[in-house]
Amino acid sequence: MGNLKTFFSLDYFRLKKVRKILKKINSYAAEMATLSASALQAKTSEFRERIEQGQETLEDILPEAFAVVREADKRLLGLYPYDVQVMGAIVLHYGNIAEMRTGEGKTLTATMPLYLNALSGQSAMLITTNEYLAIRDATELKKVYEFLGLTIGVGVRNDEKKMTVTQKRQVYQSDIIYTTSSALGFDYLIDNLADSPNKKFLSPFNYVIIDEADAVLLDTAQTPLIISGAPRVQSNLYRAADNFITTLLADEDFHYDKEKKEVWLTQKGIDEAERFFSVKNLYHPDHFELVRHLTLALRAQKLYKLGKDYIIDNNKIKLVDQKNGRILEGTKLQSGQHQAIEAKEQLKITQELRAMASITYPNLFLMFKKISGMTGTGKPDEAEFIDVYNMEVIRIPTNKPVIRKDYPDLIYTTLPEKVAASIAQVKKIHKTGQPILLITGSVRMSELYSEILLLEAIPHNLLNAHSAVKEAQMIAEAGRLGSVTVATNMAGRGTDIKLSDEVKKLGGLAVIGIERMVSERMDLQARGRSGRQGDPGFSQFFVSLEDDLLVEYGSAWLLDYFKKYKDTVDESRPQPLKAGKFKRAVRNAQSASASNGRSARNMTLSFDESVKIQRNKVYSMRNQLLSEKEFIFDAQSVIEGAIEDFIASHPNMDSFVLERYIFDHISYSFAGIDSDFDLQDKKAVKQLLLDLAMGELQRKKELIHQQFDDFQRVAVLRAIDESWIEEVDYLQQLRIVVSGRSSAQRNPIYEYHREALLSYKDMKKEIQKMTLHYLMLSEVSYTPNGDLSVYFI
Repeated sequence: MGNLKTFFSLDYFRLKKVRKILKKINSYAAEMATLSASALQAKTSEFRERIEQGQETLEDILPEAFAVVREADKRLLGLYPYDVQVMGAIVLHYGNIAEMRTGEGKTLTATMPLYLNALSGQSAMLITTNEYLAIRDATELKKVYEFLGLTIGVGVRNDEKKMTVTQKRQVYQSDIIYTTSSALGFDYLIDNLADSPNKKFLSPFNYVIIDEADAVLLDTAQTPLIISGAPRVQSNLYRAADNFITTLLADEDFHYDKEKKEVWLTQKGIDEAERFFSVKNLYHPDHFELVRHLTLALRAQKLYKLGKDYIIDNNKIKLVDQKNGRILEGTKLQSGQHQAIEAKEQLKITQELRAMASITYPNLFLMFKKISGMTGTGKPDEAEFIDVYNMEVIRIPTNKPVIRKDYPDLIYTTLPEKVAASIAQVKKIHKTGQPILLITGSVRMSELYSEILLLEAIPHNLLNAHSAVKEAQMIAEAGRLGSVTVATNMAGRGTDIKLSDEVKKLGGLAVIGIERMVSERMDLQARGRSGRQGDPGFSQFFVSLEDDLLVEYGSAWLLDYFKKYKDTVDESRPQPLKAGKFKRAVRNAQSASASNGRSARNMTLSFDESVKIQRNKVYSMRNQLLSEKEFIFDAQSVIEGAIEDFIASHPNMDSFVLERYIFDHISYSFAGIDSDFDLQDKKAVKQLLLDLAMGELQRKKELIHQQFDDFQRVAVLRAIDESWIEEVDYLQQLRIVVSGRSSAQRNPIYEYHREALLSYKDMKKEIQKMTLHYLMLSEVSYTPNGDLSVYFI
């Protein structure tokens, strides 16, 4: 009880500070209302001048600036932000999460902090979950920002045309930018693959508001953004490994940990593999690729489910976002996992590509100077937001009281019993004309309910990974008289479901949840589709002991109960389980699931720490190379380092190895080593190689004169990129390999960081070696137009 009191007192004091600022903002309302259009517009120049002169900070001018935007919203949009919307805006400016219920007007709320932070001369971004919302909101609010003298850019398009570098640069140089999390992430990676300054387009990250912050920062935290390229040599082990895995027995040949989502071969399984593939020691280094493919096949069979984790569309595997049922277009699992699933489903195995660049959403957004967010359901995970992002979740009061009724769960023993009970309720409600939003936890379940509704002759809309094209429109129409909408969880976030007066009289929107979600926050998201802005409505969840949540995270006694009574129930007359212990069991299972999700996200962050450090160093090195007007580069030092590494790795030098190294890295025209040359004299070997290299470098310098620095810059950049691509790809594979080491009582995170550090040291040596290679063996010439042409071999 003490913790509960502390929680409410904290929220009370947080809002008390916000209300004090709100009072100051309201004090300017009358003054702003009397200003002419030109006088209101002139406020932007005035604010910027006050900031530039160092007279005031953004916080000093916040009350007046928010009042200006509020007045502009009223004049141009016909919408005057409510006090609660202004309170949300204050929370956003101070770098926290504003928890605002569905329908409370988060789109309008964002106009105030975006305007204020753009006054600093650095951009302010709003991140949405999809292209439709980014374009819709930017188009709707453009007139406000431009009226106030600010430029606005949109980082996504509603067609398939790619934006040019010039177009992207214009977007990111705008005062205010609307885009999506994935578009920004890929733009960041692409920008850091640029090989010349005129191909870069990003501006420094300053201030960002993340709409649906929980979806972006938590639900997708484990899904890295990856740019792939440079195909590998195709392996023929995928089908063989899959064929073998299908012969294994659970608990005997392999162990599957449902909570940790880990699977590995037992000793019996290892013995079977050695017999099947005719090898003596499966874990000998020579069999690394075989072990990798067996691990991938085992994971494909046990961790990835058709209809839940992926679908098959036009004979292609397409990944599905489990949280919202949307297809993750253009996204593939890395390190061969995608190909292993293709083998499992007997599809054509696509080319396995190397990862060239990657970043997770947490590390992307933590690069901003100030980060804030909006969501309707952030409170249950406030501790994680504070720990990872240093953002508090401040609950903003609703403009009108919430009158939606949230009924207790109806819990049944079997899945058929639950389906029968939920369909019976849908039929009962549908007869009255009251609209229904039926929310499922997976694509597979949404399709099952759609088929049943068709058999019952109930017209409905199905919104899942296969039918998300008109998502916003379908969700917006879910409140129409007599409508039935079947949707996966979180579909249509950012789109209001508006009700007619007739529907309100019938009781508003009925939200029926077909299963409890993996966290309380997602349940609240589902419930929040109903009851916007004081509208009536109700929510009701149906649960069975066969639901994924209870099967994976439920107590052992639940399984015993199910086994004992599953054959005694009458599915034609479903009877809910009344005892309070079942409701507690559901809550406990959901709590365990949410805890497991937090642990998985923490592990992802921990794994990504090594990548983050390496990425920052490499990208900093690249940016320095591209931005320096005068290229300062000690070529001799780098060449010496590469030569010394080569000599150190060959303590017993022979003429063949030395000549091969010269031909491969320094010169094709080397005449050969003198017969009396002492190959064991390391100083003499080093001097020979150094003289050859510096001579070749001098030859190129005399050939290209003033453009020699540009040539060196390009050569070094090429060496960094080649080495970094190999490193990123290796680290992606390493994560899969070490994840299985927990079965051997070894800490996978420690193992990963240890191996990553060794790999990073090897990469630095590789950069030196590749720099030598590109400086020496590249061909330089001039085009007929007099332009320098460099061909890297």
